[in-house]
Amino acid sequence: MLPVWYILVVMTSKAIVLRRLVSQGLAAPRFSSAEEVVRWMGCVQAQDFAMGKWGVGLRLISATDAAIGADFDAGRILRTHVLRPTWHFVLPEDIGWMVRLTGPRVRAGALSMHRQLGIDKAVLLKSKKVLTKALTDAHELTRAELAVFFGRAKINTDDMRMGMLMMDAELHGLICSGPRRGKQFTYRLLVERGLDLSGDAALGELARRYFVSRGPATVADLAWWGGLPLGQAKRGLEVVRGELRYEVVEGQEYLFGADGFAGAAAAPVLLLPAWDEYTVAYKDRSHFLHADHVGRSSYGLKPVVVVDGRVVGVWRRVLERERVIVEVSAFRDLSKAVVRGVGMAAKGYGKFLGREVEVVYN
Repeated sequence: MLPVWYILVVMTSKAIVLRRLVSQGLAAPRFSSAEEVVRWMGCVQAQDFAMGKWGVGLRLISATDAAIGADFDAGRILRTHVLRPTWHFVLPEDIGWMVRLTGPRVRAGALSMHRQLGIDKAVLLKSKKVLTKALTDAHELTRAELAVFFGRAKINTDDMRMGMLMMDAELHGLICSGPRRGKQFTYRLLVERGLDLSGDAALGELARRYFVSRGPATVADLAWWGGLPLGQAKRGLEVVRGELRYEVVEGQEYLFGADGFAGAAAAPVLLLPAWDEYTVAYKDRSHFLHADHVGRSSYGLKPVVVVDGRVVGVWRRVLERERVIVEVSAFRDLSKAVVRGVGMAAKGYGKFLGREVEVVYN
């Protein structure tokens, strides 16, 4: 049997998306724990916490919302601002070097907002001192509890200021997520452990994780995902180029892991969460999203229905006491086989949540 990389010697757009389903662990889930998924992916966007958990769960052989939540509360996976100015799940062993690599660029991008809000260097320094003292004494505190300490120190947390202060502390590697307290998120001081990478070694590791877990993809895709200048992305690629394979499609180089995984015979119908790595991790989204559907799917960033690697509709969940209603809005008429696939995907989502499920088409 020919290896996956050889089958893709002549890559088409369809071959690219089907190979991505395999590399991302969506075509045939093969991971046993949330930690394995996040380690493989490097980071998993978790701007929406509930959808982020579903994105991890889709890549697991067996998963429940409660189990992934327990992993988060135990600190086996963390949630912080890294790569771009948004939240990601990341492992304790990776958070330090990733924040050092990508944090400065995100902080630089926040300066204009800081100026608008009257947040200067003195305020940022003072806020970090307040956070260090409060979290040293109490270990884990909610945002509302920390706002009290800021208030005592005469630090303004009105409007967006609180969020900007907390993000700056995350991007300096001072704090990260703590265990939830009921439905409230907490913060704690970051105790760094794990990989000690910097410079080209860090760029190379980020590039390796990206292309192996999300390839075939371009260096421009890597730059977008990693929040990197194109020159840095190219440098990272050159560090690990020997570990990768590539093909040129219409003059563009696509890179992917050298070993590959044997994928499913047919790609499953998927109910992907909002901000899933399958849709958010690429600058060029034309392979999985038709131009006519960009507006209805917000560039694929809403929860989407995926068939054969392509977005064919959007969906949303409505939670009731003992069940979840999955409302589907398709961009075209769906075949009976696809409707059955949507039903199976929805059943999997209901099982993940521990609820009965009903599918409704709008």
